[in-house]
Amino acid sequence: MEDLIVHGVEWTAKHLFVYPNEFIYWTIQIVMYPYMTGLVAGAFVLSSLYHVFNQNDIKDMARFSLVFSLALLPVAMMPLMFHLQQPMRGINVMLTPHFTSAIAAFGIVFSTYGVIVMSEIWFVYRAYFIEQIGVLQGLDGMGNRMKLFVYRILSLGANDVSEEAIKKDKKAVKILAGIGIPVACFLHGYAGFIFGSVKANALWMSPLMPVIFIMSAVVSGIALCMLTYIIIMEWKKFRAIMARGKGDDSVTTIRGVEMDVIKKTSKYLLGFLVAAISLELLDLIFRGYTAMKSWDILREVMYEHDFVNIFILQYGFGNLLPFILLMLPRLTIKRAAVALALILFGVFMMRWNVVIGGQAFSLSFSGFMHYHIPVIPHSMESFKEGIFGALTVGATPFVLFWVINKFVPSLDYK
Repeated sequence: MEDLIVHGVEWTAKHLFVYPNEFIYWTIQIVMYPYMTGLVAGAFVLSSLYHVFNQNDIKDMARFSLVFSLALLPVAMMPLMFHLQQPMRGINVMLTPHFTSAIAAFGIVFSTYGVIVMSEIWFVYRAYFIEQIGVLQGLDGMGNRMKLFVYRILSLGANDVSEEAIKKDKKAVKILAGIGIPVACFLHGYAGFIFGSVKANALWMSPLMPVIFIMSAVVSGIALCMLTYIIIMEWKKFRAIMARGKGDDSVTTIRGVEMDVIKKTSKYLLGFLVAAISLELLDLIFRGYTAMKSWDILREVMYEHDFVNIFILQYGFGNLLPFILLMLPRLTIKRAAVALALILFGVFMMRWNVVIGGQAFSLSFSGFMHYHIPVIPHSMESFKEGIFGALTVGATPFVLFWVINKFVPSLDYK
């Protein structure tokens, strides 16, 4: 009966003295939750570098990351909905937002950020929407009529494309991007605040936790946008080359990844990466220096039980190795792609080590718990809290981006 009642029995292994009611309650979906919200915030910060700070050399990347941020936005809630035993009650966060708890404040922050992102995209693409209305009005076919209907809705009846109107659009975009940066940081910073304010857990209780989460979020968001941009542009280039090889002369230009854009964006990525690593090491050194009552159990977790996860996978493969790859001269597309994939892996391991590692030791300080993630699902619970549930969450933003990009082109629109 215990296996049917207690959430966590299936994937929790206990060692030494652990209380009977202790299990790994927060699983892979709670790892994915701060990971996905971090990607949202990081993607928006990258787009704001162009709109706010006038970094024209990353214009294409900034436009791409803005649209990609919209695709990531709805997925931020998916891990929580998967994890909840009563997911139908999750909508209450959005319907009754208030600041009496960090989770309840999510409704306000998430709604505000969503409005900012959609408003900014509307001002950026308003002229394009009107242009498409003019093109589609003279075309027949059900598909064209459906597109025309969608673009008329997206234009909101604002058909003025004069030079003065376009200037107002650009000014509005800059204001929204400026407001959106702190909101995006707060969107993910409060996830770190949730962990940092849990006084009952020695690993999570740190005032640096929200700042660490914000910095690593920017790193992961920039890395994901860069990697996705590289894959899409190289795939388009490959298809164009194949079309030419088959005698298709309609392809007049073959455009792949512009190395200057990757190199420039990599500089911003390296800056945020150094800041994120420095904060994490500062937190680790501070814990060791103060050596509070819980330090003995934390030291055993970090330097023995989770040594490989923290120092080999997270810091070694996820931080140090990609840092070296990006710092080496004559950066290539392949080397950049490998470094970006490793950075995303490193940030994921940071989230894993915080969420899972924070539950690894018993509150008795005399025992440990190990998380065995469900691989082959045999029930809805093992699906949601297993590898396939995490893969579902990870794949969803790419499907949404494919749909959104059909109407809001992130790479072809100038």
